Amino acid sequence: MNDLLKQKLAILPDKPGCYLMKDRQGTIIYVGKAKVLKNRVRSYFTGSHNAKTERLVREIVDFEYIMTSSDMEAFLLELNLIKLHDPKYNIMLKDDKTYPYLKITHERYPRLVITRKVKKDRAKYFGPYPNGYAAAETKKLLDRLYPLRKCEPMPNRVCLYYHIGQCLAPCVKDIAIETYDDMTQEIARFLKGGQDDVKKDLTKKMYEASEQLDFERAKEFRDQIAHIEKVVEHQKIISNDFTDRDVFGYAVDKGWICVQVFFVRQGKLIERDVSMFPSYGEPDEEFLTFVARFYEQGNLLPKEVLVPKEIDAKMLAQALDVAVVQPQKGKKKELLELATQNAQNSIDEKFKLIERQEERTLGACEELGDALHIVTPLRIEAFDNSHIFGADTVSAMVVFVDGKPSKKDYRKFKIQQAGAHDDYAAMREVVRRRYTRLLRDNQVWPDLIVTDGGKGQMEVVREVLEDELGLDIPIVGLAKDDKHRTKQLLYGNPPELVPLKHNSEAFYLLQRIQDEVHRFAITFHRQLHQKNAMTSVLDDIPGIGPKRKQQLLRHFGTIKKIKEADEAQLREAGLPKPLATTVIAYFSEK
Repeated sequence: MNDLLKQKLAILPDKPGCYLMKDRQGTIIYVGKAKVLKNRVRSYFTGSHNAKTERLVREIVDFEYIMTSSDMEAFLLELNLIKLHDPKYNIMLKDDKTYPYLKITHERYPRLVITRKVKKDRAKYFGPYPNGYAAAETKKLLDRLYPLRKCEPMPNRVCLYYHIGQCLAPCVKDIAIETYDDMTQEIARFLKGGQDDVKKDLTKKMYEASEQLDFERAKEFRDQIAHIEKVVEHQKIISNDFTDRDVFGYAVDKGWICVQVFFVRQGKLIERDVSMFPSYGEPDEEFLTFVARFYEQGNLLPKEVLVPKEIDAKMLAQALDVAVVQPQKGKKKELLELATQNAQNSIDEKFKLIERQEERTLGACEELGDALHIVTPLRIEAFDNSHIFGADTVSAMVVFVDGKPSKKDYRKFKIQQAGAHDDYAAMREVVRRRYTRLLRDNQVWPDLIVTDGGKGQMEVVREVLEDELGLDIPIVGLAKDDKHRTKQLLYGNPPELVPLKHNSEAFYLLQRIQDEVHRFAITFHRQLHQKNAMTSVLDDIPGIGPKRKQQLLRHFGTIKKIKEADEAQLREAGLPKPLATTVIAYFSEK
């Protein structure tokens, strides 16, 4: 701990509140809540922790705290602070966590639509559905049964839906509001579990049409009945009270939490959701925060939420404004135990894969840091140059964060000052441009810089960083063998060989970095070279503009064939005689 941390820990209050952990850049990396701030915050810096929490603590150089008057206030404040700062160590909900719903809009002439956003707009929502296909199939069925309006905005004439019997055309006809009220009530009844009643009505109509020898109409009713059975065939009744409820179970192992959610609608289990994430606080508190955030991002609240007995149900009920139940017996308890068991199974099944991924990424970073005797390099930036015989020289930079590519941080550089064939000057220019900008904009620094080369490249980078910019960032060089494969790792001043086993995860990480930066540089160079090759020659010919250039390239395919073409061939490509003569004259002088 630094002196600032020690001083602030010593004066922490014994009150409830929230704490915000910061890294060396001043970025908030974790937000937590505490019943007693003094005890909770101090616990991070005392005793033993799992590897993930230790990693968090290593990054903390400062913290802030906000006192509240109650645990409930701390809980609500934590949710708001996480939403505001999006700290990297807090629970990351998946972007696609929301599910599709069917929505009856609140309009004079309502529509039935599929949406993933639940709003307070007085509309009626039904779901969630397991996926977009299930929602679309249900909507397709209801569109055939109930002719609600489809168009938005309403047109000034009837559309195809009117002609196929799926709309009453309120755009041009005066339809009674009661007609739409009856249809929306029937749709709501269907979606709330009244499929059997609808099937009975359709069966009655099918027999009536058959008796009247209207077999085409009878067949349509028969198909609708079959479609209803198809839509609901996979849903099994698991509860007889038909209450909409979500059931949350969770399991904890080795610093990870797995949360399993069962969606029960009209007594049927329609879908489940699985989330797994690292835990840096108390598991029951992390679980509580997860459930609250789960509904914050747009999932529809049911009538009832089931959670395990160790969770603060009263606090969650206040935050969500919904009934939170902790069943002690019966069907509800069985459902909760099933969700918990599934969470445990999921974490058991996936943990080996997670550990393997950790070894290849974070574990490889830690291993590399140990080999170099530096702080674990969680952010690595690597550079490589590319050119063809000195022409169109470019440089590329890739970034690996936590042992994985961070493609949004990749950068391309066109060499502006360095001469042809001068790789050292090109590297000097790019490194100067990159880190001067980081200094100017106060951006995130790398923990390690990788150069695709040996001692010479490393020295160039060191001169720019240390001698010009006054920066102290570790630099390594990657030397290759004659087959362009990563051979050895160099580090230090003067550079020395680092004994790194070729079957180690750290070595595999360096290989991935070197291959990726080389691929990125080559791709950029090819794009630039191709663009220059296709534009520089033809653009200098008087009378050849963009359209003529494309015309010639489409006809001949290559610049070489254009150079070799005679007047007749150029005329055949669409050039007028004077311009064909100009092209021939231009290339004859080259």
